[in-house]
Amino acid sequence: MSTAPTRPAREVAQDAVLDNPRWSSLTGAHAHLAEGNELVLRYPVDVSPFAAVRSWDDPEVWDAIVDVAGHGAEFPGPPADVVLPAGWERVALLDGVQLVETDRLRTRPDDEAVVLGADDVPDMLALVERSRPGPFLPRTYLMGRYAGIRRDGRLVAMAGERLQPEGWTEISAVTTDPDHRGQGLATRLVLDVAHHVRERGARAMLHAAANNTTAIRLYENLGFRLRARTTFGAVRTPSA
Repeated sequence: MSTAPTRPAREVAQDAVLDNPRWSSLTGAHAHLAEGNELVLRYPVDVSPFAAVRSWDDPEVWDAIVDVAGHGAEFPGPPADVVLPAGWERVALLDGVQLVETDRLRTRPDDEAVVLGADDVPDMLALVERSRPGPFLPRTYLMGRYAGIRRDGRLVAMAGERLQPEGWTEISAVTTDPDHRGQGLATRLVLDVAHHVRERGARAMLHAAANNTTAIRLYENLGFRLRARTTFGAVRTPSA
């Protein structure tokens, strides 16, 4: 993931960790989950598909990726303007946005929200299968606090914390069962998660696909604003 800040340089410097949030997270709050070397880190495969490099400008980074991911493997790719070495293949590239909280965000805990953990994983995975919010794996819950809302015992909505770059926490896995949409459950859970993020002294941020205009509009109405344009993608390492 790379970001292209949209704000003046003086302001952007205050939260520069958001330019490489995966690396900041894997070398900070999530260092206990990190696998890799001094140039490339990733999460365990049952926690998250995310990985990060210290810098795409380092000529040694390509060999370091192969050391971590292996030959013929997919790895989260660089920005579109980074030239791939011979033998590497770009397999996906998607435009995205990075949003950060503003003073307009009015967070609040939700009385109906329950904290989700290891015992709830089957229900969390089932909800993800029904609603498909994006990557969520059996141990993704280890990345932070996840909260959900149940109706008649069935998990129908959830949201939680994913990347944790220094001073920030990413809100992710915001999803609602298709049969329970239109009730404001996602909004309530976003505000609940953001409330607990602020209680720890951090600030809330999130990512979305650039074409997901409905979600972006919702987040902006809640009090988030665009910080940067970004890309999500993957490359395939050379075969052995």
